[in-house]
Amino acid sequence: MATRNSTTRGFDAVLWDVDGTLLNFLYAQRCAISKCLQEIGVEPTEEIIARYSAINDGYWKRLELGEVTKEQLLTGRFTSLFEEYDIRDVDVQAFRDQYEGTLGVVYAYQENSPDICKALRGRVRQYVITNGVTSVQRSKLQLSGFAELMEDIFISEQIGVPKPQEAFFDACIRRMEAQIGAVDRSRLLIVGDSLSSDIKGGVLSGIPTCWYRPEDALSLADAQTQRLYAQYRPDYEISRLAQILDIV
Repeated sequence: MATRNSTTRGFDAVLWDVDGTLLNFLYAQRCAISKCLQEIGVEPTEEIIARYSAINDGYWKRLELGEVTKEQLLTGRFTSLFEEYDIRDVDVQAFRDQYEGTLGVVYAYQENSPDICKALRGRVRQYVITNGVTSVQRSKLQLSGFAELMEDIFISEQIGVPKPQEAFFDACIRRMEAQIGAVDRSRLLIVGDSLSSDIKGGVLSGIPTCWYRPEDALSLADAQTQRLYAQYRPDYEISRLAQILDIV
């Protein structure tokens, strides 16, 4: 059920997160890490896949907080995994390259996300805002068909700062204004699954937010999620992507 915490108003544009919102990142991640582990002779058990997912998520959270650089994240997540499982004699850079190459060509839609974006065409402008690796994201967006549905694609790696930093959103808006003229932040809507990246970034930047929280997603019972929710409360909450059609 869609809920909101402010008065109804129209929107001119939707700023979509990609992984976990438009595309099912966990599916693609599982496929990519499984294939790459098999290539180096390591069985991709449920345990090691789950552990990689946790390590990877931890690095991305640290990037959002400015505790690591993007380069440290992209290599460190594999180094940490290999050290923890005593996986030796692996060329980490080659493993990373293969992983990113695989991740860029494997995708699955989150619910019926393409149909929703197509339904919004003509009603609002649509943009992508992502912290992902440029080559991976552009490949996935092109292959999945989202590239042609978006007005522009904003990737933090190219902008130079990640979500949730205000500088990221400031740069996005400057580019939008160069294309279409003056932009009213109150008439933009960020839609994403991450409180720490999408929602926090929107709140800090004065942009309305919609938290996409599927029914099987992390509960508010989680202490960290509770703290983030209390501090960066979204304007809207949805459990199904199609609910966005009732908001914009």
